[in-house]
Amino acid sequence: MRDLEHPDVKFKIRALKQTIMLLLSGENLPRVLMSVIRFCSSTDDHLLKKLLMMYWEVVPKFDGTTKKLLSEMILVCNALRNDLNHPNEFVRGSMLRFLCKLREPELLEPLVPSIKACLEHRHSYVRKNAALAVLNIHHNVSADLVPDAPELMHRFIQSETDSGARRNAFLFLCSEAEILAIQFLTEHLEDVPRYGDGFALLVLELTRKVCRKDPAQKARFVRALFNLLQSNSAAVSYEAAWTLVSLSSAPTAVRAAASTYAQLLNSQSDQNVKLIILERLSDLKQRHTRVVQEVLMDILRALGSPNVDICRKTLEVRARVGLERGWDDV
Repeated sequence: MRDLEHPDVKFKIRALKQTIMLLLSGENLPRVLMSVIRFCSSTDDHLLKKLLMMYWEVVPKFDGTTKKLLSEMILVCNALRNDLNHPNEFVRGSMLRFLCKLREPELLEPLVPSIKACLEHRHSYVRKNAALAVLNIHHNVSADLVPDAPELMHRFIQSETDSGARRNAFLFLCSEAEILAIQFLTEHLEDVPRYGDGFALLVLELTRKVCRKDPAQKARFVRALFNLLQSNSAAVSYEAAWTLVSLSSAPTAVRAAASTYAQLLNSQSDQNVKLIILERLSDLKQRHTRVVQEVLMDILRALGSPNVDICRKTLEVRARVGLERGWDDV
């Protein structure tokens, strides 16, 4: 405890590290909490602030007998609020990331106004972490703490320009307000390719989720899927092709997916990725042999790979397609 009260921050860091290790090993250390609040919570040292967040996460927050929140936690809430209102955007963003780990509504309720205010911060790092904090509170803690969260995030995403913050806001809508997510997607369908890879992958996840529940919604998403097939991101193109085939068996859709698979097969250098794509082509061939025949020559380019497994898998796809066509030499 003496080191925690020492004016030199190096002593505080060393003492707080030891405290965290003791807490993780099962010690309680109730007398240390007040010393940490008094002598460490007002620091501006970034390393000590990170250690403080770890300490707040592992320290016992409830009385062992009454199961009520410790009275010292009121002071902890005040320290957390100070960091949420800190002029440094790194401190604010780090605190918002930390709040995503908390599950105690008594601790989070006083912080909700400050979290909402961070959604309007000038720096995107703060805004995108504020969106995640709202998602954590609404989804993992209690929706009653932020009852207006769906409308709040819908307004937020309409005016947001940062790709990361927009992606996190859309993640909230997909998880907590699906109707608003579909509404936003419908209004901005043409803009999806330029919203970033993370946003596009969320769109594909939402598409699969909605269409599994209501197959009549497929037509609403088909155009977005065809647009995402042309994405510069291999992950987005692959997921779009898989989603398209899983939702539609129309020849046009299957042909576009097969062409995308063949293109990815020849453009990707990772051997494991090639094997996964060949597996998809093998599955696709079982139901749509004629379509796979159209891109067979593109698939056979994979034989140039030095990897034996890739060559073997490519020949298996060729052999099966050949048998369907009645080739005697296969």
